[in-house]
Amino acid sequence: MRWGLYPRGPGAAALAAAGRLWGPPRFPCRLGWLGTTRRLLVRPVTGANNQLTSPNSSKYRDTVLLPQTGFPMKLLGRQQPDTELEIQQKCGFSELYSWQRERKVKKEFCLHDGPPYANGDPHVGHALNKILKDIANRFHMMRGSKIHFVPGWDCHGLPIELKILSELGGKAQNLSAMEIREKARSFAKAAIAKQKAAFTRWGIMADWNNCYHTFDREYEAKQLRVFYQMYDKGLVYRSYKPVFWSPSSRTALAEAELEYNPEHVSRSIYVKFPLLEPSPKLAPLTDGSSPISVLIWTTQPWTIPANQAVCYMPEAKYALVKCSTSGDLYIVAADKVAAISSTLDTTFEVISTFEGVDLENGTCSHPLNPEKVSPLLPANHVTMAKGTGLVHTAPAHGMEDYSVASQHNLPMDCLVDEDGIFTDDAHPELQKKAVLEEGTDVVIKMLQSAKNLVKEENLTHSYPYDWRTKKPVVIRASKQWFINIADVKTTAKELLKSVKFIPGAALNAMVDMMDRRPYWCISRQRVWGVPIPVFHHKTKDEYLINSQTIEHLANLVEQHGSDIWWTLPPEQLLPKEVLSQAGGPEALEYVPGQDILDIWFESGTSWSYVLPGTDQRADLYLEGKDQLGGWFQSSLLTSVATRKKAPFKTVVVHGFTLGEKGEKMSKSLGNIIDPDVIINGGQDQSTEPPYGADVLRWWVAESNVFSEVTIGSSALKAARDDLNKLRNTLRFLLGNVTGFNPETDSIPVDEMYVIDQYMLHLLQDLATKITDSYKQYDFGKVIRLLKAFYTRELSNFYFSIIKDRLYCESENDPRRRSCQTALAEILDVLVRSFAPILPHLAEEVFQHIPYLKDQSVFRTGWISTSSIWKKPGLEEAVESTCAMRDSFLGSIPGKNAAEYEVIIVIEPGLLFEIMEMLQAEETSSTSQLNELMMASQSTLLAQDPRERTADGIELTGTFLINLEGGDIREESSYKVIVVPTSKEKCPRCWKYTAESADTLCPRCAEVVGGK
Repeated sequence: MRWGLYPRGPGAAALAAAGRLWGPPRFPCRLGWLGTTRRLLVRPVTGANNQLTSPNSSKYRDTVLLPQTGFPMKLLGRQQPDTELEIQQKCGFSELYSWQRERKVKKEFCLHDGPPYANGDPHVGHALNKILKDIANRFHMMRGSKIHFVPGWDCHGLPIELKILSELGGKAQNLSAMEIREKARSFAKAAIAKQKAAFTRWGIMADWNNCYHTFDREYEAKQLRVFYQMYDKGLVYRSYKPVFWSPSSRTALAEAELEYNPEHVSRSIYVKFPLLEPSPKLAPLTDGSSPISVLIWTTQPWTIPANQAVCYMPEAKYALVKCSTSGDLYIVAADKVAAISSTLDTTFEVISTFEGVDLENGTCSHPLNPEKVSPLLPANHVTMAKGTGLVHTAPAHGMEDYSVASQHNLPMDCLVDEDGIFTDDAHPELQKKAVLEEGTDVVIKMLQSAKNLVKEENLTHSYPYDWRTKKPVVIRASKQWFINIADVKTTAKELLKSVKFIPGAALNAMVDMMDRRPYWCISRQRVWGVPIPVFHHKTKDEYLINSQTIEHLANLVEQHGSDIWWTLPPEQLLPKEVLSQAGGPEALEYVPGQDILDIWFESGTSWSYVLPGTDQRADLYLEGKDQLGGWFQSSLLTSVATRKKAPFKTVVVHGFTLGEKGEKMSKSLGNIIDPDVIINGGQDQSTEPPYGADVLRWWVAESNVFSEVTIGSSALKAARDDLNKLRNTLRFLLGNVTGFNPETDSIPVDEMYVIDQYMLHLLQDLATKITDSYKQYDFGKVIRLLKAFYTRELSNFYFSIIKDRLYCESENDPRRRSCQTALAEILDVLVRSFAPILPHLAEEVFQHIPYLKDQSVFRTGWISTSSIWKKPGLEEAVESTCAMRDSFLGSIPGKNAAEYEVIIVIEPGLLFEIMEMLQAEETSSTSQLNELMMASQSTLLAQDPRERTADGIELTGTFLINLEGGDIREESSYKVIVVPTSKEKCPRCWKYTAESADTLCPRCAEVVGGK
């Protein structure tokens, strides 16, 4: 294995005298050769001592062309954030969005911003999301597209309402609806101001004076019109159905407003339902003397009082079993006999088995009320995964239970109120008791008294909680507004086939979530939101809504906002022509409804307000994976329902931010990382230093955002170290293009040094790969490509080779200009490549490029390369030389390569011809070949030299020439003979090319003489 260190550069004496170290740090790194199947590693090259070793060295310092730039290698302490703020001001960050909107370009790129919730301080999750969006926008802008990006905020909803009510404590009970709304609005506005300031500081490009908010009057009016479009198509209806209900919030919740607690403990029970009337096919099994019970299992004992049936799987096998300990006869699924008997600590004797369909027309008695009948009914939702294969069915408390009840006309009475407490219609022992607490205990005791409880045990399992109060929810039936999404889902799934998902697995995840969603409950029982625009009859179960009422309301809301629902008298909320038909202003028969719209419906209609044109689709939606069941889905369903098209062309899904060890971030764990502390530092800046926004942006881009993303001090330090290495590389580039003007000093590509041409060849390949990675939103790959290039190809390879040419040739020498031509192109490609990720650093570099005056990297386009840079044959020239150099360096470990001469012997053929291209004369200390070898001088021979020195080292090897895709293949042998040089060290360039000590080598003498 061959390893390479950054070697001592020529002109080091002058560098040491100047007190500067130019070039990257010393560490081994892999050197990749693009376009071939071979990989080479560069061996270490040791240099002379960095101290001045000759009294004459300092007198030549001014003749060496040292790098010159004001660009600092590092920004320490407050310098980083302060410099970024200066850059934002000087380079017009705040005007950039407006500038690009005014350009006369045909192509537009639309990224529709999913609205963050306006109820808290900015956090690293915001940073991850907004920075990813900004990188995408800046890339497409630099590529020539006009960016359409309108930032937004989700401003209504339960979390904000709960927050202000909890802050008010007992005073909250006396607040009117309008007082709650005013306080909620103020709270949301304050949160928006904080978040907006943070997003601006992170360098997010937008018109921050023109954002969208879901509480904007125009937005609310548009939303009401979308609601009516869906109602008019028969997709919105009111019904009595079971929904997720949060007793702690006293409102219905959507699936997207739940979070599942895997540590929830339920009291699970096995319960007997005595067989009342066996089915005709089972009648022969019962002799009448031994009672038979159907055995069920449930984790929700409180739902037993609402039982209306027991369901079975028609296709499954069932068994009649006898319990060895009690003698009781049970009906259970045949596949579950062993598992159930083990759980009950008993054994079962199987008396008979039969098909599920044989249970048809059988009935049981209710375990708490012997006079109540619970029929045995077939159902497709019954599984054998858990339980007994027979499912207790309470239509008011389960989605599948409701479906069974609808088919068989079962009662759907709900015995639980909005607070999760048993109502007066429940058994007297249960009334006024909370179902998840004391109510469960009483139900279990009642089952024990009725001798129908078989077993109780605690079960730890995943259970839905209210996403904001962090308390368990229940399923309870209530009258709500729903969207019938069955037909919409079918169309939506078809349309998703033409949408690109990144990563691809996100598509299936979203489709699975939609498939599990039976209907969408869009009503909430709160006041901070947009009202569902219907009027309910005072005495009859009917309501009023039509195109006239909606247009009248939408116009009012457009002028005054949705507060009018609570502030105007009902007769003013209806248009005159409808009012006269509804009893007139004096005897109005209708009152405004008290429900508000689900905030997922609110944010899900944002496409209708933000996207220009009725047929417009966004090029990109980019949000966290939780939005597969949230905003992505609500946007899709509302768009498909109203205009039969998806609102997006591409969907990018990122993971969540986690602590350094992969743990969830929470205040209780104390691992919350504040983006403001990352940028400006904490109270103790020795432990929480100011990193600036670009470190935060680099961390975002470098992370594998398609899975969970970890952040902590080590990740931030690593990002800062990466940026410092990048700055070092940029400083070398900037310092060495001083005095160079690309327009007048550039060397034509064909006349450049081979190694310089080779770097342009690599540069073109890098530019292509980086552009492709940005197009795929794989910013992590962009970082990996950049790091590999600036550490490996540049710092550890190219820079070490060219320093002598840069520092020690005369200023206008074509050999030096050749190198500067390559460096200028490298600098330009490099800066544009990372500009979308590191906008502050990119603009800072542009301020220091000596031949650019007041230019902005973002206003001058994307990477520009030339097809003539691509020269695959160059690889053979450079690789073959490096193979020989590798042999040479491997033979002198720890020694200074410049103290040796190399004799290269190659049999006549392709390889020899390639070497001749690098060195025309037999022996040279200034040829391209010798520059690559970094020896004192190189000699190229077609046969062994006649004379050999005793202290020479002889090395042999072979190299395969592979050109034109394999059409030209030739394996050549070579020999490298290494001998100590007989020359002395030149006090100017430190190469061992001088005839005597303290005299200049011929090259330096010519340069100095010329000056």
